[in-house]
Amino acid sequence: FRWQWRQRIRLYLEGTGINPTPVDLHEQQLSQEQYSRAHTNERLQDQRAEISGPHLLPVRALNEVFIGESLSSRYAVCSVSFRDNFKSCKPSFKFSLHRASYYEISVDDGPWEKQKSSGLNVCTGTGSKAWSYNINKVANQAVEEILKIDEKHGGLNLPLKAELVQKVTNNYNDSLLYSPEEPKMLFSIREPIINRVFSSSQQRGFSSKVCVRSRCWDACMVVDGGISFEFNDGAVASILIDTEDALCTVLLEE
Repeated sequence: FRWQWRQRIRLYLEGTGINPTPVDLHEQQLSQEQYSRAHTNERLQDQRAEISGPHLLPVRALNEVFIGESLSSRYAVCSVSFRDNFKSCKPSFKFSLHRASYYEISVDDGPWEKQKSSGLNVCTGTGSKAWSYNINKVANQAVEEILKIDEKHGGLNLPLKAELVQKVTNNYNDSLLYSPEEPKMLFSIREPIINRVFSSSQQRGFSSKVCVRSRCWDACMVVDGGISFEFNDGAVASILIDTEDALCTVLLEE
């Protein structure tokens, strides 16, 4: 065996009216209404200043940190009722409203960029094999269609065979994985919305520091799928790796 130092993510939270009190999602199997109420109650009980300085959160992420709205859609339902032998009725309808996550992001102390998406995922090398990998991986079909376009424009000199498509697909997907010991993070923007207001110059990439300023209404910052922090408008999160937080594990070798 050998010792393996797995890097972990350190989190700082600051801004207006932040609530650094976590909610344990494993201990509290709550409905969405109860979950929002739990954050609200803890916020009211916490007598903190309007403007808070950088607060080091008491957790470290071994796999990933996810930031996004608590609900991606909501439904409104009106029931049908008939009275006086169907002389009067109330129509029934149902609609959904997609709620995207609105935030600003800065990578490695670069310029801030306004974004709207389905959320932001930041992972370590340990977590690069899990959720992050499934967000970014491509399928054989997508690779084949791209190679066909390249072949049409005369850029592909090799015959387009299934073996080539599979090789290119595997090479790309393998590039999404990296060693748990490397002191860097991989950020991924889920389903970015791009228009005249919102941009996404880089939908994924490696970095040493990611800062996010929330513009959300009912968002959370979830650490390793188990610990949740309120992350609404005015809150700023600094996500980075410090080698002092590395977790010493045992790697069994064949």
